[in-house]
Amino acid sequence: VQLQASGGGLVQAGDSLRLSCSASDASGRLSSDALMGWFRRAPGKEREFVVSIGRGTGIVYGRDSMKGRFTISKDNGKNTLYLQMNSLKPEDTAIYYCAAAVAPGKPYQYWGQGTLVTVSS
Repeated sequence: VQLQASGGGLVQAGDSLRLSCSASDASGRLSSDALMGWFRRAPGKEREFVVSIGRGTGIVYGRDSMKGRFTISKDNGKNTLYLQMNSLKPEDTAIYYCAAAVAPGKPYQYWGQGTLVTVSS
């Protein structure tokens, strides 16, 4: 399984940005049970969970602090995961990673390389 994140960049506070994560899964390890998620690592901080979605169920697992600003979606036909980020704040500056787990409760074992989002004030 290979994940490729893209869409990061430099934006101003209040702007929107949409990240994409393209999944290549020749092995077929990501079934409908898989969980696809976004994480981020801000400068000088630990990596943190942002939001995830069941690949088959579409159930979203997210942090209350980001609800209303960050929206996860997927296009299984294109094997692509998205993260729509609105009303961006300087504290959202981070490297954003997409990741996949074979099922809920399993560790995220597949990771993309990350895409940098910088929000200026």
